[in-house]
Amino acid sequence: MVADFLIRNTSEVLTCAGPAPRVGPAQNDAGSRRHAVVAAHDGVIVFVGSEQEWSASGTLTPDATIVDARGGAVVPGFVDAHTHVIFAGDRRGELRRRLAGASYADIAAGGGGIVSTVKATRAASVDDLTSATRARLDEMLRCGTTTCEAKSGYGLTTESELKMLRVLRDLAATHPMDIATTFMGAHEIPVEYRERRQQYVESVIRDMIPAVAREGLAEWCDVFCEEGVFTPEESTAILEAARNAGLKLRIHADELAESGGAVVAARCGARSADHLIFVGEEGIAGMARAGVVATLLPVASFYLKLGRFAPARTLVDRGVAVAIATDVNPGAGFSPSMPFAISLACFGMGLTFEQALVGATINGAYSIDRQARVGSLEAGKQMDAVVVDGPAVDLIRVGAETIAAVVKKGRVVHAR
Repeated sequence: MVADFLIRNTSEVLTCAGPAPRVGPAQNDAGSRRHAVVAAHDGVIVFVGSEQEWSASGTLTPDATIVDARGGAVVPGFVDAHTHVIFAGDRRGELRRRLAGASYADIAAGGGGIVSTVKATRAASVDDLTSATRARLDEMLRCGTTTCEAKSGYGLTTESELKMLRVLRDLAATHPMDIATTFMGAHEIPVEYRERRQQYVESVIRDMIPAVAREGLAEWCDVFCEEGVFTPEESTAILEAARNAGLKLRIHADELAESGGAVVAARCGARSADHLIFVGEEGIAGMARAGVVATLLPVASFYLKLGRFAPARTLVDRGVAVAIATDVNPGAGFSPSMPFAISLACFGMGLTFEQALVGATINGAYSIDRQARVGSLEAGKQMDAVVVDGPAVDLIRVGAETIAAVVKKGRVVHAR
């Protein structure tokens, strides 16, 4: 067994290995291996086990990279399964208004929210969008995210949506981050269609989805099923059109009220229903039966000051696989940090550290259909890892410099 990359001198390696997704009691098993080493060749893991086993059967190439964990823990690279990382404009002024007491609805009614970002993104050049998004991806990488999902949805015209998706395609080819791209023309009803919303729904179905599919610009289609945005019936029509065009399905569901989004997810066979702050019993039961992942976004709940989080522990107990993501976006996803999302999942949603870590790795990978390649540390998968400066649970020390190194495809891409 030959390797050109080795992580050694660990306190433990939390592999998160095993069949995906982790559901129910299995979500609490992060696959701890005490004092294990991880070896890789050409960016692919070839061995996870004890130092003694490696010494007996493994060989390093002369130019091999050896990472000394210095007694720290190693976890899989984080998989951020829900982001709006590509956008233009600045909505931090809305954050100040929110801190002064304004609600999400108040801000939207005043011309803020998604429509504000749409205006800025439509006007942005390709170069400006590319450089701004690359900087955000760099920031996420430093926080341990090695794979992410990224949505369009701030264009809301065929031309602008395609512009966003082409930028993501080019970034996916040049940035260390693996990017799963999602078309989300159904993110909001644009201002110019407010009095003729059905025409916009038809435009998404008849114009945007076929254009995206023709260029192969997205793997997924998402829709914001929420009161005042897209109804369950409209969401179903859009998702069915996307599926017929060869796209896989996900949905923003039950974020601000019980919108019926989780029910739509189960009925349409979506891989993931996201947010779920107000998900009801029917939605939970349907997701469990249909095998829909609950991708939960505690950072958004925190910054939106909603006063509640998605019922993560209930979802786990009912047999729904739970993933954790940041929801990086200009209005409520102000943190690029998966460790922060893990912390909120533990202290706001009631998950154990192991449940949250599994949600941020292998279940996140399953949410975007990358479980065969990333999300766990086991032979045959990409060598994507985070080296922690201390025990793994130190990741929830918000603000502390707990990430010693980030590894992507067997290469150290960030080191403190």
